[in-house]
Amino acid sequence: MTDINVDDFFKDAARVLVALYGVFPRRHTIFVDDIYAAEEPDEFGLHSDRYQACFGTLLWLGEEDYVRFEEVIRNEAIDQAVLTGRAFTLLSSPAAALGDDEADNLPEMIRIEQSTHVHQIRTALKNRSSGELRQAMLGLMTRMEQISGTAAQS
Repeated sequence: MTDINVDDFFKDAARVLVALYGVFPRRHTIFVDDIYAAEEPDEFGLHSDRYQACFGTLLWLGEEDYVRFEEVIRNEAIDQAVLTGRAFTLLSSPAAALGDDEADNLPEMIRIEQSTHVHQIRTALKNRSSGELRQAMLGLMTRMEQISGTAAQS
């Protein structure tokens, strides 16, 4: 059994990265309402823990160099967000090769596209599979760590 908060994190992070990839290189405002769900704050002006966790994911992606943004809009959005060069390159790069039987039947450009990290993430989101999404996001994050470690050593 997995931790639900971690599955929620992967889903939120995946949606943010896919949304920014879809408009790259334009800057875009990412609202929690667009990633998780629209909700009204309680009588004290506070959002639910889940809503706050989604906002925390937006901030974490910035802290970990997946996205850049100019400012925070209350605790509801990040403004003028864009993927970092490293994140864009990683999302566009091959994650894993398709099986030989599958690959043989596809044109080369489709094979290349379907092997990318962003394609794997989109597919997992479309399939609504927490397991697939976890695997795709961990693959992306592991590769990001490897790239960051290599850059730090240089």
